[in-house]
Amino acid sequence: MKFNSNSVLRFLGRVLESALKGASKQQRGTTRPTGNRPAAPSTRRPAMNRPASDSHVTGESGTWEFGGYPGDFTGAVRAHYAPKADGRPDPGEIVWAWVPYEENHAQGKDRPVLLVGRENGYLLALMLTSKDHSNEQVRDRDYVDIGTGPWDRHGRPSEVKLDRVIRLREAGIRREGAILDGKRFALVAAKLSGN
Repeated sequence: MKFNSNSVLRFLGRVLESALKGASKQQRGTTRPTGNRPAAPSTRRPAMNRPASDSHVTGESGTWEFGGYPGDFTGAVRAHYAPKADGRPDPGEIVWAWVPYEENHAQGKDRPVLLVGRENGYLLALMLTSKDHSNEQVRDRDYVDIGTGPWDRHGRPSEVKLDRVIRLREAGIRREGAILDGKRFALVAAKLSGN
């Protein structure tokens, strides 16, 4: 029998959900506790049951583990390229995650992001868009073209938005999209640092 990462994640999600329901009933007193063990803390990934890409999500104030969204990163990003094909998100990879809206962090959208670094336990990410912001008629310096890749199932060219750096927890990454090649990553890193 073959297993892929999505089927394993769905299975683990169902197991965790079942365990969490049992712990919730135990805390409400509807079931008798067994032994003196406290209920295990929730390890459920907040983005696991998100809708498919490009769908809007509202009322998600409890989406982030351990409290709300910590806010966008505002310092200088030390971008580094370190993708590894190990199933864990690394800088240089394009992944899918739930990203809060800039104007209201309680709402957001599941979307692709380029991971560019790490800072204090967070992954630093830049949003991708298929809208053309840097064409021949309009040249927006906050976007850089990276072309096409397997992160967009429709084969549309993508751009990276440079003026907002999102902080993500590794547990909030929903799925991997692709590894961006080093040349295109270097272009993004140079534009991000102002070169």
